[in-house]
Amino acid sequence: MKDLDIAALIGETTEYDKKVMLEERKPKSWCKSISAFANGIGGSLIFGIADNGDVVGLENAKRDSEVISEIIKTHMNPIPNINMRFYTTEDNKTILILDVQAGNETPYYYEDHGALLTFMRVGNESVPVTPAKLKELVMKGSNKSYDSLPSSYSFSNLAFTKLKSVYKQRTTNSFEDTDYESFGIIDLNGSLTNAGALLADESPIKHSRVFCTRWNGLDKAGGLIDAIDDEEYSGSLITLLQESLGFVRRNSKKAWRKTGDGRVEYPEYPETAVLEGIVNAIIHRDYLEIGSEVHIDMFDDRLEIYSPGGMFDGSRVQDLDLMNVPSKRRNPVLADIFNRLKYMDRRGSGFKKILTDYKNQNNFKEELRPSFNSGFGSFTLTLYNLNYGIPELNGTQEERQDAVQVTVQDGTQNVHQGRQVGTQGRQDTVQVSVQDGTQGGTQDGTQENDNITSEIINKIKNNPKIKLAELAKEFGLGLRTIKRYIKNIPNIKYVGSGYSGHWEIING
Repeated sequence: MKDLDIAALIGETTEYDKKVMLEERKPKSWCKSISAFANGIGGSLIFGIADNGDVVGLENAKRDSEVISEIIKTHMNPIPNINMRFYTTEDNKTILILDVQAGNETPYYYEDHGALLTFMRVGNESVPVTPAKLKELVMKGSNKSYDSLPSSYSFSNLAFTKLKSVYKQRTTNSFEDTDYESFGIIDLNGSLTNAGALLADESPIKHSRVFCTRWNGLDKAGGLIDAIDDEEYSGSLITLLQESLGFVRRNSKKAWRKTGDGRVEYPEYPETAVLEGIVNAIIHRDYLEIGSEVHIDMFDDRLEIYSPGGMFDGSRVQDLDLMNVPSKRRNPVLADIFNRLKYMDRRGSGFKKILTDYKNQNNFKEELRPSFNSGFGSFTLTLYNLNYGIPELNGTQEERQDAVQVTVQDGTQNVHQGRQVGTQGRQDTVQVSVQDGTQGGTQDGTQENDNITSEIINKIKNNPKIKLAELAKEFGLGLRTIKRYIKNIPNIKYVGSGYSGHWEIING
């Protein structure tokens, strides 16, 4: 018998490993799967099935079950909750199924000649845990979390003005001194918790940072200028969230079409989806992973949000029903605080909100559905640009005539092409002159362009490392407009990339 319906036998959502036989002299080969299942979401170990799916059966399944029980008692610490059952095929071959429950006393070790080894599932493999994951399992087994533990920093040396002001703004309630303990900023002994250290105005936890980059093109080597805009944010988690949202808004556009009774807006990235994605990355990341930060990478066609640490229970998000993911929080104190600040919902509905927000957009297509991917130590959310590849929403002057406003002044007709940028209604206004028998409009426009070009050159001379976003802010223009000006200046080039790069003026 081949290709036994294992899913029907053990349940579709159950992790499992297959073993052709019981390797009595090599218990580590299958005990590591028991450790991994107990440390994660549980699973089943099936003896008597070959890797190719052939059912070979066990010669003496009852004896094998007794050996398995004895080896688990001898080599596993603590002993996980298990259940063994037999299944006999139509051709009288018997397999043994060992069900392992997800444990609460993590980590579950395999003892091997005095050494303690512990494992986690990565895809269909059981692999040794990393030091950071081991710490997390120890805390889980102690019913503790990283954010609830006392930090090594002094509460009296830190300020929380950002937390207080945002709490007042979003709830209308004042933050009282007694709230420090109820929020989990300090513990029962008055010691600053890790959650408190992360929320302080000047957070002393240095690896709590967000790197944001707007790349030029569809990858990280887009052309002459690799990065159009890049920022590194540190400080309170609230600051990280607000600055990250601001970065995405600054580097996004919102198009619209006029209708009979108003206009229909077409954002590149829906606001709720972006908010939920960044909140999830900041709150649910693994802060035990030193040397890794949250990254937000924006490309022409997509936005990627990366955070250290996979799913808390060891599962892979790409294997789950995203509309019904149970709430399992790595950092419950932070989750509770951001819920009180009305930035997130503790019920674990973030994935559902992201998907729903996309589906509710006017120009949504199924191929633009957000994608979620997690591994052993990482989580990546990809949000697709809803306007990418749609000419009338990507904004050349000719393709955006529905946004043209015409005014008449002093007998000279001036046309203003309005393009709304971001979610706060900022506008880049590109002035287009239309001749009406005089040359004044064209001459004025040319003079203005020359003035801006001259000012850009001066700014670059004074600060060769100035960023495109800073230039755009100086002139009140958008990034595309500034980029267009620079492309028309032949003696300017950008050398290097990102923070290390700089502008050079040739013969200037």
